[in-house]
Amino acid sequence: MSSPTYREDRQPHPRERRMIFRNVDRTDYDPSIDCYLRDGGYELLKKALGMEPKDITEEVKKSGLRGRGGAGFPTGVKWGFIPPNNTKPVYLICNADESEPGTFKDRYIIHQDPHQLLEGIAISSFAVGAKVAFIYIREEFPEGAEILERAIAEAEEKGFLGKDIQGSGFDLEVVVHRGAGAYICGEETGLIESLEGKRPYPRIKPPYFPAALGLYMCPTIVNNVESLCHVKHVLAMGAEEYAKLGTPRNTGTRILCVSGDVVKPGYFEVEVGKVTMGEVIHDLCGGLKPGRKLKAVIPGGSSAKVLSADERFKIKRGDDPVEIGIEDIPMDFDTMAACGSMAGSGGVIIMDDSRDMAWVLNNINEFYAHESCGQCTPCREGSLWMKKISARIVKGDGAPEDVDTLLSVADQIEGKTICAFGEACSWPTQSFVKKFGDEIKARTSGENASRPVNKETELAAAGLAR
Repeated sequence: MSSPTYREDRQPHPRERRMIFRNVDRTDYDPSIDCYLRDGGYELLKKALGMEPKDITEEVKKSGLRGRGGAGFPTGVKWGFIPPNNTKPVYLICNADESEPGTFKDRYIIHQDPHQLLEGIAISSFAVGAKVAFIYIREEFPEGAEILERAIAEAEEKGFLGKDIQGSGFDLEVVVHRGAGAYICGEETGLIESLEGKRPYPRIKPPYFPAALGLYMCPTIVNNVESLCHVKHVLAMGAEEYAKLGTPRNTGTRILCVSGDVVKPGYFEVEVGKVTMGEVIHDLCGGLKPGRKLKAVIPGGSSAKVLSADERFKIKRGDDPVEIGIEDIPMDFDTMAACGSMAGSGGVIIMDDSRDMAWVLNNINEFYAHESCGQCTPCREGSLWMKKISARIVKGDGAPEDVDTLLSVADQIEGKTICAFGEACSWPTQSFVKKFGDEIKARTSGENASRPVNKETELAAAGLAR
């Protein structure tokens, strides 16, 4: 395997550990299967086909690999949920919807290294017993869908997909399915409903856990693009060596997508938990913009709770509790949860002291109000009212009590919906009001308390009602 060379403006940072992104932005690489094969491609699929499927699942379990799509659930454990006495077909779905604002990693894999994903899909499908795999990709990635279609055709021609793969007797059909571009299709059961041609209304769990009752009411495994790519590297390194990367319970590498008020935003593949928030900002990204101070960070995509720069967090190191600041937080799943937020999909949004937090919150609220599928009343109505209230505040028509109402609406959504979209839309409001409530309230005026808040009452007050 040759040593990669990268574009001058895309050189990996010394702190990076490139595995999944090894072939991204290389000057000596293209997405064709011939290039992939020259670089050792599909060798791990050949190795997997000579193993027992249960042994592959066990390796993935031992590696500690956690899903990179947002929830961080152990991948091998999820595979093990398929009922042992199952007689139905098993399906594997690659979630390439990538709809979490602030996240932009999966599209790079699809555009520049599609065969790595296909090899990961093939190995994973063999492990779980799937003969058909779907890549669910959002409509906003038209070129990515075309690249995947070409890659699948190339892999079938070379005998790495299709009938009797490499003479093993294993068959696998991979189908690219283009979604309409809905955030809710990032939720696995909503995605499954969409794949079946229905409205993407998430299903109630239980009983509809996909590993038992998924696509067409058959056992179904849904994994993210990055997660499936990691499977290849687990087999290449072996579970024990892979587990040495990162930190305990947070193994391997993950791709951070950093945007916002830093000198050099972009993607960085690092060992999980081996870099802190401060190192991400000041080392990987070259620091904040000149003359600015850190104000806040959303660490895992827009649905993650915001962390303010002046907070202190109590976490455990070993058996001892310690107090740390925001820049000392290790970028791993467990520490981020202990600090009251989540690592999520790896979308790190940095905000400096130039940011108006009322505007930021309203921008997020507008997104979630637009993306709610409308199935659950608290979410359907609540997300819209949060948007209306925060928009009123930003416009300058808000009253001080609007901030309390905003929080009340969010509290009445959280935990009262079928899927986690309710939390996704309520957590930003809850955390922004908690951390920056005074700033948001400063955008309001007591004089607005008696003003009409909708067009009908405004017209009536002016004596112009119909």
